[in-house]
Amino acid sequence: MSPPAPPTGGDQDPRPHRRARRPPRRPAARGAVLLRRRRLARPRHHPGRGAGEPRHLVVALDSTYEAEQVEFPGGRVERALPLPDDLTPEVIAALLAGHSRARLADARFVLGALDRLARGHRPDTGTHPLPDGLADAIDPTRTGVLGQSLGGSVAAQLAHDEPRVRAAANLDGALLGPVADSGLAKPFLLMASGTKTLRTEPSWASCWAASTGPRHALRLRAAAHGSYTDLQVLLPQLARHLPLPDTAGLIGTITPHRSLAAQRTAVTAFFGQYLTGRPTTFLDRPGDDWPELEVLH
Repeated sequence: MSPPAPPTGGDQDPRPHRRARRPPRRPAARGAVLLRRRRLARPRHHPGRGAGEPRHLVVALDSTYEAEQVEFPGGRVERALPLPDDLTPEVIAALLAGHSRARLADARFVLGALDRLARGHRPDTGTHPLPDGLADAIDPTRTGVLGQSLGGSVAAQLAHDEPRVRAAANLDGALLGPVADSGLAKPFLLMASGTKTLRTEPSWASCWAASTGPRHALRLRAAAHGSYTDLQVLLPQLARHLPLPDTAGLIGTITPHRSLAAQRTAVTAFFGQYLTGRPTTFLDRPGDDWPELEVLH
């Protein structure tokens, strides 16, 4: 028997509210915010949400043959494909382009599935039935997408290509594809790590200059690329029991709970403003309570 997994903060009751036919849950930040499953530490809390304020329906995506393992309804499990032995820059570029195309196709499939669920279609997943009230909890017109690293590039490209996506958040991902040069005409959040700026990453600079929609850029101080994944909270817990090397290169030196809180607050503020109409000044002025966040210009 495997030991219980360390907490990531992603556990919450998934059942739709039943107090009204159209419950206050709205797909925002994700899925109808879509996000990669490795970011499950992020969805749990919605800072500042009071009674009656909109909630977000979150849909997590796994990338088959990329993720270590993906289980399908019925128990079929697909493992990650091995990487080529000779990872030259050309091979890496081809792999990233192929993975990007596959993830875009996966995300479009999920957008279609959400449309069908909102119309009352209840697919037979072969496992547990979907909760009652799910169709009423989905508003496909208020869909955002969130991703980290290559997932962040895919999020931006999906928003660029898809009328069904209203806003996109990119957590520390260099941009691939047309969106890097053409920018976005939709709300866009970029979150950076370490010492990165809008000028040190060429794809960010070109996208930023070409974008005509609302745009916000924040940097998480003392963070690293892995700070935007579950490694931020899992590695420190594992390091108390296992002989791990220095983790600063993966998750920086930022305090994990402050990193997670800053990310949740920024992402919630972004999707709250652009998916559910809750105005905020947080994205442009986080304030003294959030020294971990720096606004990039």
